[in-house]
Amino acid sequence: MRAKRSKTYRKLMQQYGMAFGFREPYQVLVDAPLIRDAARFKMSLGRMLSGVLHGEIKPMITQCCIRHLYDLETTNDTERKQKEEWIEVAKQAERRRCGHHELETPLSALQCLESVVDPKASNTNKNRYVVATQELEVRQRLRRCAGVPLIYINKSVMILEPMAAKSEDVRDADERAKVRAGLKGRRGAVTGEKRRRSEIEDVVDEAPDRANAIAASEAAEAAKDPLTELPMQKKRKVKGPKGPNPLSAKKAKPVKGKSVGRQDEDERAAVRKAMKRDPQAPEKAVGAGAGVGEDGGLKADGTRKRKRKRKVKVGEATMGAEVDVMAA
Repeated sequence: MRAKRSKTYRKLMQQYGMAFGFREPYQVLVDAPLIRDAARFKMSLGRMLSGVLHGEIKPMITQCCIRHLYDLETTNDTERKQKEEWIEVAKQAERRRCGHHELETPLSALQCLESVVDPKASNTNKNRYVVATQELEVRQRLRRCAGVPLIYINKSVMILEPMAAKSEDVRDADERAKVRAGLKGRRGAVTGEKRRRSEIEDVVDEAPDRANAIAASEAAEAAKDPLTELPMQKKRKVKGPKGPNPLSAKKAKPVKGKSVGRQDEDERAAVRKAMKRDPQAPEKAVGAGAGVGEDGGLKADGTRKRKRKRKVKVGEATMGAEVDVMAA
């Protein structure tokens, strides 16, 4: 069996279980033509039925169907041998008493299976039978009965029919009933003043006098113990604009002031840039009151830098004194 078809059959049997109460082991009613076709295709009937239904099975055959196998006419030894094999397979299934064994001739498969599956003609499968038959008339009749899984063999492939329209209607109605029951249960689970009010409203629709009595009794209880009936007033939170998330906000970088040396370097760089644009900038700056630095640059405040006196080392000072003496 292919995986896709196997998955479809598993879901279908789960729906039969939820909607109609099918459970393992499944009671499978087989007829004589199905046993013959399974033997002709060399199929293991019990294993194939169990694989299609995805669970344990309990094969059953009615008294009329097994009598159909006994009444088959044979003309040679090969047919006689096949007949014996079919009867042995039928004997392995449990005998389902249909009540027609007293008749001289057995009933047809349609009449017998219909009387077993739906004895009161109520179009319901009360005993939860799975019907495996090769006759089309039987399948057409049992489709009108709600909750009857139908199986047949087509070209050596065992097939489980999709759910009939009658069965689908019953399944959908059952699902809607479950939804309504769930909503009613949720409504009854609400506690407090709302629950009591809803109960009173429901009773008002049905019996106004009873509703008035319930309301009066509740008022009397509230008068006895008013503290227990007062609802707790919740504090209302003042809503306002929410600030940014402090974990995701970008931290502000601290502003650092420039050092004195850095400021002097920036000022000299600005002066050098101005001299590159205009070579006569120092003269103009002097005329305007600006000074010239040691390296020929201007000072930002317009004053001229003083020349720093060169410190005379000790050796140079003694050499200078000797030179003065020799000159004298």
